Amino acid sequence: MSLLTCKPGGDRRKVEGETKDTSSASVLSKEQDSDVFPGELQDYVVDFLETEVLSDLKSLKHVGYLLDKLKKENIELEEQVLSVSDSVPPKVFAALSAAEEARCSLEDLMQREQVISDELQQHLQKAQPYMDNFGQALNQVDIIERHMKYLRCLQYIEELSSAVQQCLMTNSVWEAIKAVDNMAALVAGLNESRCSHLQNFLRETLHFWHKIIKDRLASDFEKVLTQLHWPILSPPAQSLTPTANSQEIHSQLEVLVSQLLALQTSYPLIWSQAPPLCLPIQIMLLPLSRRFRYHFYGNRQTNSLSKPEWYLTQVLMWMTYSSTFLEEKIQPILDRASATIKARVELCRGLLSLVQDKVAVDASRLLYDDGLFCHLVEEVLQFEKELRTQQLYPAALPGLLHLLLDDAVLQKWLTMEKKMAVEKVDAMLSAEGAWTSQYKDISDMDELKAPDCAETFMTLLQVITDRYRALPCPSAQLKFLELQRELVDDFRIRLTQVMKEESRCPMGVRYCAILNAVNYISTILGDWEDNVFFLQLQQTAVSLGEEAVLGNLGVMEIGRLASLEGSLFEGLLALLDRLKADMMGRLLDGIMREISEKAKPYCQDRWLSLPSQQDQSIMSLSSSACPMMLCVRDRLLNLHQVLSVTLFQLAWQGLAERLDNFLYQDVILSNHFSDGGAAQLHFDMTRNLFPLFGHYCKRPENFFKHVKEACIILCLNVGSAILLRDLLKESEEETGDWKSGDPSPESALNELGVYCLASCDVLILLNLRASWPGQ
Repeated sequence: MSLLTCKPGGDRRKVEGETKDTSSASVLSKEQDSDVFPGELQDYVVDFLETEVLSDLKSLKHVGYLLDKLKKENIELEEQVLSVSDSVPPKVFAALSAAEEARCSLEDLMQREQVISDELQQHLQKAQPYMDNFGQALNQVDIIERHMKYLRCLQYIEELSSAVQQCLMTNSVWEAIKAVDNMAALVAGLNESRCSHLQNFLRETLHFWHKIIKDRLASDFEKVLTQLHWPILSPPAQSLTPTANSQEIHSQLEVLVSQLLALQTSYPLIWSQAPPLCLPIQIMLLPLSRRFRYHFYGNRQTNSLSKPEWYLTQVLMWMTYSSTFLEEKIQPILDRASATIKARVELCRGLLSLVQDKVAVDASRLLYDDGLFCHLVEEVLQFEKELRTQQLYPAALPGLLHLLLDDAVLQKWLTMEKKMAVEKVDAMLSAEGAWTSQYKDISDMDELKAPDCAETFMTLLQVITDRYRALPCPSAQLKFLELQRELVDDFRIRLTQVMKEESRCPMGVRYCAILNAVNYISTILGDWEDNVFFLQLQQTAVSLGEEAVLGNLGVMEIGRLASLEGSLFEGLLALLDRLKADMMGRLLDGIMREISEKAKPYCQDRWLSLPSQQDQSIMSLSSSACPMMLCVRDRLLNLHQVLSVTLFQLAWQGLAERLDNFLYQDVILSNHFSDGGAAQLHFDMTRNLFPLFGHYCKRPENFFKHVKEACIILCLNVGSAILLRDLLKESEEETGDWKSGDPSPESALNELGVYCLASCDVLILLNLRASWPGQ
């Protein structure tokens, strides 16, 4: 014991900043370097042990660790001794001696530590009964202290209750509200307490006094409201001359509203969804609530499931009639009281709670009556629209639309939308004027020439969009979008079926009307692709991973949707474009069959024997070409009348392309031409055929490239034709290594205005000429 206490406790602070892993080798080196005496060696050892073990007796468990550490260091020193040079044996011997003495001292210290540890355990065993008794006493003191706090809390509650009662007896309402406020603060302070009985007692006491004060203030408030002619159930008349006590009434109104606000803020209520209604507005709603329940519940005639507009309209009227009173009488008081409340909004919230309960009950009763259910949905949507636009009800607050998101109600709504849409499509396709445009007599409004059935169908889809656009749930909106896509695809299939029936007469009015319908629907859906509303729905579908909307799209397709490179209507547009291309092909094929039939005499004309241009005084259209030209003219005029602007653009360009190929193959390449025949062909094309298309573009010849360039080759003078033929023949024999001064075949053809025809085609055309020297 004396050995452990030979160093004062202050020495521990001295070594705390030093490294605790002090090695025994350092101790030995100090002994060797300073010629330490045995007494001083003991001091070094004790200092070393205090550095490692510290002065805490309970930390003597480190002694075993130190012993192991010293043994390892001794082994290391022995290894060093074996490896050092023989030139320093005295120093090594001294180190070994010091290590042995340190080991002996350590063993002695360990024996003393064991003795001290045994004495300490004995002391703790003797002190344990005193510690147990002391702990029991402390527990009793703690229990008594908690009992005292409990009693003081009860006493404080009684004092507050007495204060409230005294204030009410002396009509000191503000003081009573302040006492209730203190009681509410105590409730908040006990929220973490486990004294459930005390909490319940305090809450019941607070509720008791709150109700008494509220009832007293409500009674006075209702009297003042009666004097101010509240509730306002009809359009407010012009303000009359103020009465003699109007100033007093307004003063009472302000005091009562302020007191009710103060009372409400002092009453701690936990609201899970929305904050409570402003207490003055709650009292003002009472007569309106009684009237609502009187008229629209029970057996009253006004309570009719078929007339939801009665109570919805009545509530909107009350909101409108009351707005002036709230803005002029109540809102200024709320502003002076620094209450962040809008009186009109609060009244709307209160009235909406009545309507919400009524709509929820009626909707569940109408799930099996299709007509009344649809009528209820329409009225709810109209009510929501007027609530947001006319009453300026904040969008952040719920109206009635969330009631339509109930699973049963939403599924019924979707079913009815589909059922009604299919019925309307059936009706309009079978109507007499289904394939005529209602704007056919108004040229400015009839560019798309959409038949009535297509326009009615897209209007139907737009009405569905307007109905579900305001829904507060994106996933519900996506269900309606999927329904719209399903309806579009169904309508496309119907159009395909009707088209197949009319395909026997592709130039008929109905066939063209179907083509206009397909183009009209495709155009509208293309506009919807860039609509902000549908783009937002597209992003929502990607983020939610809606399988019903996205289908089996791969990662790449979903990525394109997310980056807005694709759209949710992309698949439908592809199908519609395919149908449009198929119908346009059938139409042009039909026209070309008729034109080719009319063109047979022209194809078989005697082009080789026609006189030269010099022998004719006036050039005129070939008589054999008249039927073909008339047919082309009539078909272009007909297409221009029955097709939309964009479709007609595609139609005449497609017709020009097909006619160009037909004339090139069946007229030009199938005949030989004299100079007169070539000149006549050139005249027929440039002065008669091309101008037929000149009504729809500035340079129609650009759409007849084969015919135009063939006429150029056939009409070349003999010298130019011979030079060109020789050049082209040489180009076939050579490998394309032209001399620097010789023109290439392509440049020679380009100089003549030939860009489309290849060299081999030009050679064929040159061989069709009959006017060669020697022939």
